Amino acid sequence: MISLGLSVFISLVAIFIGDHTIKLGISAIVLFPIIWAVLLGSIVGLQRFKPVSGRVRAVGDPQIRIGIVLFLALLGMGIGPSLGRITNLGPAIMLQEVGHVFGTVIIALPIAVGLRMGRAAIGASWSVDRESYLAFAIEKFGTRAPEYRGVFGVWIFGSLFGALYISVIAGLMGSLGIFSPLALAMGLGLGSSSMMLGGVGALSALYPEQAPDILAVAGLSNLVTNIVGFYAGVFLSLPLARKLYLFWTRVWRRPQAEIDEAKLVARGAIPPGDASRDDTGMVEHHADEPVDNTSNTFQMTAEVAIQEGAADDPSEPRGWKVSLFVYASAGLLGLMLNAIGTGQFKPIQLLGTLLLVALTAVAFRMAKWLPSVPASVWVLGLATILSAPFMPFADIFVGLVDGMNVMLFGLLQLALIGLSLGRDVGAIKQLSWRVVVVALITLTSTFIVAAALAQSVLHL
Repeated sequence: MISLGLSVFISLVAIFIGDHTIKLGISAIVLFPIIWAVLLGSIVGLQRFKPVSGRVRAVGDPQIRIGIVLFLALLGMGIGPSLGRITNLGPAIMLQEVGHVFGTVIIALPIAVGLRMGRAAIGASWSVDRESYLAFAIEKFGTRAPEYRGVFGVWIFGSLFGALYISVIAGLMGSLGIFSPLALAMGLGLGSSSMMLGGVGALSALYPEQAPDILAVAGLSNLVTNIVGFYAGVFLSLPLARKLYLFWTRVWRRPQAEIDEAKLVARGAIPPGDASRDDTGMVEHHADEPVDNTSNTFQMTAEVAIQEGAADDPSEPRGWKVSLFVYASAGLLGLMLNAIGTGQFKPIQLLGTLLLVALTAVAFRMAKWLPSVPASVWVLGLATILSAPFMPFADIFVGLVDGMNVMLFGLLQLALIGLSLGRDVGAIKQLSWRVVVVALITLTSTFIVAAALAQSVLHL
């Protein structure tokens, strides 16, 4: 309860600070309540005067997990009514997936190989490495494989700092006026709800008159990425990354042993979880060549640091009473923050919150029946269909959530994410600069390339 109260207080402070735009020449950085909530939560979570206890994570994890899906339910209720306005964006929505899949491989992979990351370069640059890709890497390669460590490195960086970074990049690109706000919104479909939310907030602050369309397009793009992008990454991007890994290993004139290994990787001849190589993921070097293992420091130790930190945390509270409390508190506190942030409250919004909670519960149940599709995909699809103009009673359902601001509804969970960073301090210290560089390039390239492709179709 203490952690929940603290996160509510942080959220209120974030709302009080409000939106601020920092001009940087012809560009700008947009800071808004969501970013303030993460930053303030991080400051509290990382301070050492009175460290945040493991109970914060134990209590906060269910709130974050359920609250984010609840936020997506409200997002879906905003996408449905906009389907008619964005049907002409269909080709652009699909084409920007090419940017998400191939932008990282074409741009980030050669840099990762040049930084001597070894096979970890494939994992770090074949996708934006969100949760579904991490799960695939564990199953495909095993946790000892260099490819998995590359995926893990970008995943943890994106999880900790992705929302903040994407919001800054989206604000900068939006203020430059090179791309249409809708093209940038399509580029935000990165498969990460928090990153999309951060980018949408920045663009909405710059283009308030287009905020509903920006939110709808970004949400739809994110849904397409979750459904289509994962399979495109597995069947298209990963094989391409393997082939180009051999090419770039030769271009960078790596030792013959590394080139021979790259040939095996390109042919898929190295089995998953291969442990025949040294545990850094680097092959044996020539005697006259210095061994550089620092490129894999993060991949070897970050997961251990996280496991050690998690071992000190108490177990998550479980049971139907706990679930009922989490659902109710996430919904009611989100509604409270929305009322404070918008300055208005409608009693009918209580029914709207109940609807969102019900959709969230159904989504988690369906994800349990069909584990290959996560609850986030289920809830966004269900809410979008329920509120679509062609559905009966859609106007009634949309009316229940009228006046509810999705940017404020998920504020509590982002504050909790910031607070939990104190438990990940070991992993943060282990962030190798090479992984950070590749993660930044991966996130930036997939966003900008996708936006550019969308812009070329929209002709805006």
